[in-house]
Amino acid sequence: MRYRSTRQVVEDLRKHGRLVECNEPLDARLEIAEVQRRVYARGGPAVYFSKPANSSFPMVSNLFGTIEQARFLFRDTIESVRRAIELKVDPSALAKNPWRYRSAPWVAWTMLPDRVRRAAVLEQRTRLSHLPQLVSWPLDGGHYVTLPQVLSQSPGARGLQGLNLGMYRVQLGGNVFDPETEVGLHYQIHRGIGVHHQSALQQGKPLPVAITVGGTPAMTLAAVMPLPEGMSELMFAGALAGGRIPMHLAPNQAPIYADADFVLAGQIDPGATKPEGPFGDHLGYYSLRHPFPVMRVQIVAHRKDAVWPFTVVGRPPQEDTTFGQLIHELTGPILPTVLPGVRSVHAVDEAGVHPLLLAIGSERYTPFRRADRPQELLTQANAILGQGQLSLAKYLWILDGNSAPQVDLHDTCQFLQEMLRRVQWHRDLHFQTQTTIDTLDYSGDRFQGGSKVVVAARGPAIRTLGGTLPADAAFPAGFRNPRVAAEGILLLEGPSHIAGVAEQADLEESTWPARDEADDAMQRLSESLTGCHWRDAFPLVLVVDDADWASQSNDRWIWLAFTRSDPAADLHGAGQKVINKHWGCDGPLLIDARRKRHHAPPLLEDPNVSRKIDALAARGGPLARYL
Repeated sequence: MRYRSTRQVVEDLRKHGRLVECNEPLDARLEIAEVQRRVYARGGPAVYFSKPANSSFPMVSNLFGTIEQARFLFRDTIESVRRAIELKVDPSALAKNPWRYRSAPWVAWTMLPDRVRRAAVLEQRTRLSHLPQLVSWPLDGGHYVTLPQVLSQSPGARGLQGLNLGMYRVQLGGNVFDPETEVGLHYQIHRGIGVHHQSALQQGKPLPVAITVGGTPAMTLAAVMPLPEGMSELMFAGALAGGRIPMHLAPNQAPIYADADFVLAGQIDPGATKPEGPFGDHLGYYSLRHPFPVMRVQIVAHRKDAVWPFTVVGRPPQEDTTFGQLIHELTGPILPTVLPGVRSVHAVDEAGVHPLLLAIGSERYTPFRRADRPQELLTQANAILGQGQLSLAKYLWILDGNSAPQVDLHDTCQFLQEMLRRVQWHRDLHFQTQTTIDTLDYSGDRFQGGSKVVVAARGPAIRTLGGTLPADAAFPAGFRNPRVAAEGILLLEGPSHIAGVAEQADLEESTWPARDEADDAMQRLSESLTGCHWRDAFPLVLVVDDADWASQSNDRWIWLAFTRSDPAADLHGAGQKVINKHWGCDGPLLIDARRKRHHAPPLLEDPNVSRKIDALAARGGPLARYL
């Protein structure tokens, strides 16, 4: 079905039993977000909030709540898009099987944006303060747009050339923003809008920006889609929507997606910044308050019968998990053409996506007959870390697919165990220090700064992983409560880094402590485990604050291990040594996954709000089964 508005999406989902309606006047501050998190966690349908408190517009969430529902939304186009991607990978396939690709001319036509004179989204004007004021977490600095489609254009470009569509964080109010004329934009410097903004700054010109919300779900997915060179986000959106994306152009404005439900149009003036944040983000922590570009809003408009779509992010999994699943389904075949030798890459949702990448590569040659050590894998790892958002990864674990042909890249625990059976810690760790990491990650030594490590493994298994820790295993004072997370992976509680430290109540930018101020607990642990007789059975030890909590699921220890550590600072090992500037150890490898003083606070619900939603569930009704 071709959707032209969010209202059409809502009615289609209702018709097919994929939507539940909430008629309670719940507050967009915290209450609606808590409902969304619970419904998602129980695999529920989309939720339509018909009359949210203090809002002029209805709201809808969980449109992408499950992969099955996402496929349903694109049921009429997803196969044709897959085939278009196949042709992108191998153009000769058309001549070999023309019947399979018979829809290609139509798909090609839909990929051309359509310039229109009238825009439904401009039919009615409103004010910033009248838009839904969604606050997802108690310490958020204001209310946010969580499913924005942000359009910017390369300065000097004409018509529909040079457009970038992205999903960047938009703060609608709070902090020192003027509630009627300003919004904050948060984006990483390497994103498309960042390139446009830098170009505008160099020319001393304002950057026109259009932020739209709603319309076809294809625009939402296109805004987060990593696309091959030569395919714009609007082209992809048209193919997935089943029709050309209508774009409205006006002088001195960024092009506007005409079928959206809402639009905020304006410009970023040269040098204009204001404090943005804090915001409870997808790593499971607050991103703190930092200066980011501020957009001066000139137009706030909406279509008739508009509906405000939103999502809630937090410690994964959340609804945005589905984006990753659908992206992998659609773009997986492209990867080997972009990265020769790389069979597949998986950004691990349980770890917040950017902190941890898993990859299957292939050793296709063995110069000098050194078939026992990773060689081409390291070339492939460097290529992976040079690709767009993949460059934000802190940990990249890459395995030779010829060594473990049955490994499931999307079973994170199984994949890590196959790595642990083969890895040699003295040789297979490769660090990049003093580099950039994700803006949202506070594990490093400064804002946007930290390190990366590549772990590469190949060959036959060299050890058998253990499932039970020997009774005589001993640890230094302060380390306690060992728990087996999975075969070969041990959890161990260590002395607290933050005992007696007050929470960052204002959530301003952290002051990163000097590393030599940290205690020497990990050094003592490393020394005590040198030569331990069980090191091959448990080659990986994670030091955490609460081993009981972490051991309850794979999701938990994976999240802790890779969001609370900076490789260069927090990896230690028994028998560690540096040879020719290469750090390694005899093992086990230790990851300090305790919370540090400079880390951002984790996300916790407001207990009063939780009790209110509990009471709503107790009253029964269609929504109650998902609460």
